[in-house]
Amino acid sequence: MLTVLGIAVSPDLLDRWGDWLAPDEQPFFVTPKQANAWQLGTDDREPSREDRDTYWIYAIDAKAARTAWLSEATYGELPKATRAALVRAQVNHGRGSVPTVRRWAGVVGPGARQQADGHRFVWWKSLLRDPKAVLPGIVSEDLGPSRHAEVRRWPRALPRVRELAGTFADGSGPNCFGTVMAACGVEGAEHVWMVREPFGEWLAAHTERGGKDDVPGTVFVWRNAEGLVEHAGLTIGDGWMLHKPSQAWKSPRKVRTVAEVKRATRTAGWRLERHRVVL
Repeated sequence: MLTVLGIAVSPDLLDRWGDWLAPDEQPFFVTPKQANAWQLGTDDREPSREDRDTYWIYAIDAKAARTAWLSEATYGELPKATRAALVRAQVNHGRGSVPTVRRWAGVVGPGARQQADGHRFVWWKSLLRDPKAVLPGIVSEDLGPSRHAEVRRWPRALPRVRELAGTFADGSGPNCFGTVMAACGVEGAEHVWMVREPFGEWLAAHTERGGKDDVPGTVFVWRNAEGLVEHAGLTIGDGWMLHKPSQAWKSPRKVRTVAEVKRATRTAGWRLERHRVVL
């Protein structure tokens, strides 16, 4: 079985990664003037959660951009000069998944260079003829591996930690809050997009302020300058922590050292709180 970030990946999950990276239709962001000049129809269909994370739709200025959903065939029928301008526009709009040819030409061949302006391209199924050569690199490019295989003692009081550690979710949505709650015994929490309010209610009902970094059951909570919770992780003992870096489909439930998580989460304006789980 394929291993990515130290985590076993089933063939079925690898196939789904391919669908999320290169769906049959993908969004291209254009101004009304660009849409008119390039003869692109736009619509306001609701993107999937995986679309949002693959293309960073949450970061696009909705007031400045319209969305054109194109298939590979429709994209390929555009004049090359239009494709080149369209791809450059995605970079300018801040869309995700517009990689450089230099990074991937050696893996996917000349198709990437010939697709648009020779410097950037977008992913289509035709470029994923060898998914094992592409998808592990996509998933791991911004993340360190899970170190769950190095853990020698798993906390008996938190039996689901070992089950969750070193796993990928079934798609986008499941996040850090749900991971912490599931590890502490909340059934099904690892499968949902857990928003701040239910996490805050659980925190108030099942923890108390305090806790130590080197013992199991300390919930780390990072809050922004407005006091809103931004991230959470759970210590599992011996200096290890379980956390899920984001809600994206590429983000695993992984084990890192407490020091590594603290460094990775350091953000201007955020402050760290500790809460001890009361079982």
